[in-house]
Amino acid sequence: MSKALKIIFAGTPDFAAQHLAALINSHHEVVAVYCPPDKRAGRGKKLTACATKELALAHDIVVEQPVNFKDAGDQEKLANYNADIMVVVAYGLLLPMVILEAPRLGCVNVHGSILPKWRGAAPIQRSLEAGDKETGVTIMQMDKGLDTGDMIAKATCEITQQDTSATLYDKLARIGPIALLSTLDLMAENKHNAEPQDNNLANYAAKLDKDEAELDWQLSAAELHRKIRAYMPWPVAQFTFTDEKNTEHRIRVWQASFTDDAHGYLPGTIISANKNGVTVATASGSLCLASLQLPGKKPMPARDILNGKALWFAEHSNINNLTANNLSEQ
Repeated sequence: MSKALKIIFAGTPDFAAQHLAALINSHHEVVAVYCPPDKRAGRGKKLTACATKELALAHDIVVEQPVNFKDAGDQEKLANYNADIMVVVAYGLLLPMVILEAPRLGCVNVHGSILPKWRGAAPIQRSLEAGDKETGVTIMQMDKGLDTGDMIAKATCEITQQDTSATLYDKLARIGPIALLSTLDLMAENKHNAEPQDNNLANYAAKLDKDEAELDWQLSAAELHRKIRAYMPWPVAQFTFTDEKNTEHRIRVWQASFTDDAHGYLPGTIISANKNGVTVATASGSLCLASLQLPGKKPMPARDILNGKALWFAEHSNINNLTANNLSEQ
C-alpha cells in the first residue's frame, strides 16, 4: 500500500461526490472539502447544499465555500491545511496559481474526456454530439490554462448508440474514481509520469446553451439523434410547434431513433404518425420521435400523445406548423 496523502477535495455535483466517496473509503485522508456557496433551488427557493457538501458533512469533514480565491484570507486558510495534494472534480471555479501551487504535489483534476480533445465545460455532451466512438477521463496536473495541464493517467469507455449524457456520466463516474486512486498511489511514491498535451489536437467543449436544443430539420437524422442524446437530461432537445390558433408550443424530445432512408420529403415533413412514433423527414434520413413532452405535461410515449393530439401530427404536414403541407413533389 502506498503512503497516505492529506487531500483537499474540490467539487460540486454528484459526479464529483462519487470521486469524493472513493477517497473517503481509501487509506488517504480528506482534510477539507471545497465547494461553491449554497444556491437557492426549487419552488421555495431554499438554500440547497451541493452533493459534495452533503457527503462531506455526513463524514464530519470540514467544508469551505469561498466565492472565489481572490481574498488573501481564503488563500491562507487553504495553505494552512498543509495538504499533500488538492483533487478537483467539476468544481466550477478557476484556481489562481497561488492555490495551484499551495499543496506539496499541486492540484490534479479529473476531466471527463480523453485529453487533449474536448477541453472545457461540457466534454461529455460535446463528445456525444460529435459522434465520437469513445470517451473517458483524464487525470491531469493542473496549470493556469483551461484543461491544458500535463496528463498523468487516462481511462476510456465506449460510446454506444444508446448512450445519453446521463448514461455517459454514470460510466465515467465508475471509471474515474478507480483511475484517480491509482494515480494518487503513484504520486504518493513519486512513480507517476506526466505527459504534455499536444495543443494542435485540442478541441473546445463549450458550455451548453438552451438555444442549441432547438432541433433543425435541415440537419441529418444522425446528427439530430446525437443532439437528442447529448442534451439529455439538460437542456433536452425540442422543437417549436405552431397550432391552428397560431399558438406556439415547445415540445421536448426524450427518445428517438433514426434511419438513413431516402424518403423524398422536404425536411420537417411528418412522414408517418402511428404506434411506433412520429417519423419526421430530415435533410438526410428520417427521425422517429418515440417519447415527447408537451408543455406542462410529463414525458409520454408518442403513441399516447397521438390519442389526443393526432391533428397536431398529421401525416405530410410540417412538424413545426399545423397549417403547412410540406409534401415534396419530387
